[in-house]
Amino acid sequence: MNSTQTMRPETVPVPGAARETFLDRLGIPHVLRWGFLGVLVFMTGNGVETNFVSPHMAEVFGGGDEMINLAATVITFYALATLIGSYLAGALSDLWGPRKVMLLGVVVWVVFQAAFVGALATESVLLIFLTYMVRGFGFPLFAFAFLVWVNAVSPKERAGAAVGWFYVMFTGGMPTIGSLVAIGMIPAFGGGLLGERWAMVASTAIVIAGFLIAYLGVREEHGDRRLAPAGESSRQVIFSGVVLSLKNKRVMMGFLTRLINTAPQFGMFIILPTVITETLGWGQSRWLLMTSVVFAGNILFNAAFGALGDRIGWTTTVRWFGIVGSAVGLLLWWYVPHWVPAGSDWGFVVSVIAGTVFGILLAGFVPLGAIMPALAPDHKGAAMAMYTTAAGGATFLGSAVVAVVRPWGGNVGVVWAFIALYVLAFLMTFALKVDQPRIGKKDIAAAEARA
Repeated sequence: MNSTQTMRPETVPVPGAARETFLDRLGIPHVLRWGFLGVLVFMTGNGVETNFVSPHMAEVFGGGDEMINLAATVITFYALATLIGSYLAGALSDLWGPRKVMLLGVVVWVVFQAAFVGALATESVLLIFLTYMVRGFGFPLFAFAFLVWVNAVSPKERAGAAVGWFYVMFTGGMPTIGSLVAIGMIPAFGGGLLGERWAMVASTAIVIAGFLIAYLGVREEHGDRRLAPAGESSRQVIFSGVVLSLKNKRVMMGFLTRLINTAPQFGMFIILPTVITETLGWGQSRWLLMTSVVFAGNILFNAAFGALGDRIGWTTTVRWFGIVGSAVGLLLWWYVPHWVPAGSDWGFVVSVIAGTVFGILLAGFVPLGAIMPALAPDHKGAAMAMYTTAAGGATFLGSAVVAVVRPWGGNVGVVWAFIALYVLAFLMTFALKVDQPRIGKKDIAAAEARA
């Protein structure tokens, strides 16, 4: 039996201890290393369709601006399933252990991806709606169950960095590498609707590969056992996050802040594809390339902002880099493409740079994954259930803002609705003060002495 199979929670190296591996020092618990890679591959498969599924459905429905609104409605209900699945990822991981929840997630994803592709072929709005909505449970059950596992294993001193590395993998797959894969797959399968359809089919193999890497590669004991307190019933565990958020206003503020965090990202995935490809004339390939570059910037800075939060303060990082920075970046990503000459090469480059500012500063929200359990140290599992709910719920909020605002406020109204949400998030961060261990030379020396 190898060391990863026998490692106990108390033997996870403390920061600065001699037993720390290179990955431990980076903030990736060595025992979970294959799980991080599995999340990257899984989310790559999940992200293949992200930036063309909205116009694809609109075309299947008959085309036109009204059909974009209908597609946005379908995606909103998909996102609602994602929100519920994200809550269940935290609650069920507490109850069953993360590994079983990850298995459930991949089964749901694969079965209903096949059903969704079949529904597209029938052109039935009802079937497309139902199959895509249920598939929305799949990826959060897999990915956020692993995030619960990460929080169960990581030392608190490196919690921000560990969450940052999770989002490196998460965002690295969806939309970054997923969009790059789509750029190659769509023309390889013949282009157009047919090429997009087969790209969706092929993405299933990538999802299964990611699951197998994580499921077979990680043998850390927290994955296979109940994480909730022994005295709590199944009902108490399932509803613990909801109860906690109603009783603890700071947890509710953290939940709402995380909900707002990436909502604009998912909203832009609905309104920008048509704007960039058709209205501004840069085409589908350049739109997919833009999203890959924008969120490559996010990947590069997720771990950096997690580590920065460990040093200068989690809440400070979220407030100024995450919220203020993302608001500025979002305005740049929307307005710069409209200020440069449509269809021009140099204008596209400048627009990509503007979008990348948003992608980079969006990483400033990463420390929220460490803040949430710290807000309720006696109910960490319940707090993480609410965090994962908000992380998945951002998809719902982003889609819902588009569905509600776009019919009367247009795309510009959608962008400014997201700015208003960022203002609310800024105010809520003043309720997110937590006791936080900081990593410095004295802390590391003390850790080495304890070890």
